[in-house]
This record gives sequence, structure tokens and C-alpha cells, in this order.
Amino acid sequence: MKRINVIGTSGSGKSTFSRRLANALNYPYLEMDAMFWKPNWQESSDEEFFDTLTEQLSAEYWVLDGNYHRTAAIKWARADTIVWVDYSFSRTLFQAVKRALVRIITQQELWGKAGNVESFRQSFLSKDSILLWTLKTYKRNRERYTQLMNDPKYRHIKFVRVTSPTQARALINEHRGKP
Repeated sequence: MKRINVIGTSGSGKSTFSRRLANALNYPYLEMDAMFWKPNWQESSDEEFFDTLTEQLSAEYWVLDGNYHRTAAIKWARADTIVWVDYSFSRTLFQAVKRALVRIITQQELWGKAGNVESFRQSFLSKDSILLWTLKTYKRNRERYTQLMNDPKYRHIKFVRVTSPTQARALINEHRGKP
């Protein structure tokens, strides 16, 4: 495992898992949201985003946190392992709600970008709510990732499906200190 992409529905715990795995392996942690979002919730153009992603993935070792399906051709050209954090719907939704509440209360600035702070309205009442996104994409992501695991064009990639925090901890411990 040298170049790892951690995927999963929003709220699944992929960022927490990715950071812990990168730390255990002593690899750089790369966060796709940090590459995509500009200050004040402005989005990068695909050209900007793809260029940044390509540059970041030029290293020999990394743990990449994020989905962004439209980037599969870029990130999976070099990835040797994909870890799919696939917890139950109830656990994923609980984690997404908990994360939103913590971020709202603490006013945590995301990705070190000025103005990227979640609000109650944005998280719970907006048509662009991350919680609504979790609800809408959970089933579709499971279907998509299952298909991708079996797609011959990604035969060069090892797929690992993690379905519980216990499995996540075991995978991290198994690879602690190993490149």
C-alpha cells in the first residue's frame, strides 16, 4: 500500500480513518475537499481542481481522502489501494449529524479557508445540506462502489471494504509503520 484512496459516503468517517491511516503509515494525508473548496464556499473549476489533484498525487506515497467521482480517472490511475469505509446507514447518518452539530457549535473553520464555517441553516435547512446529501447518496454510493470493485478496468487496484470501526482499527494497526 503506497497510494491509497479512502472513499465513502459523507459522514461515514473516511476523513478520520484517512488521517489515522496516514499517521500510522507516516504518509502524507491529502484531503480532496481542501483542494476543491476556496474561501467563502467558492468552488474550484474542474480545471483548477484536476490540476491541483494531479500535482498532489505525483508523490510516491499518500493517503487521499475523498470521492469526487469525476476525478476517478486521475486518482485511480496511480492508486494501488482503495479503502471503502462502508458503515451502516444509521451509523453514517448519526456520525454526519454529530459532526454537523459539533462544527456548528465550535464554528470550526474547514480546510483553513476563511469563511468556510458550517451553520445550522446550511447543515439542516438548506437544499445543499450535507445531511441531505448523505441521505440522497448513501444507497447510490453503495451501488456505485460495489460496481467499481468488480470493474475489470480497476483490476490493478486492491479494494478493501471496511464495514465497522473495529475493522477500521484492525486495518490501521495491521499497517502501522509499514510502507
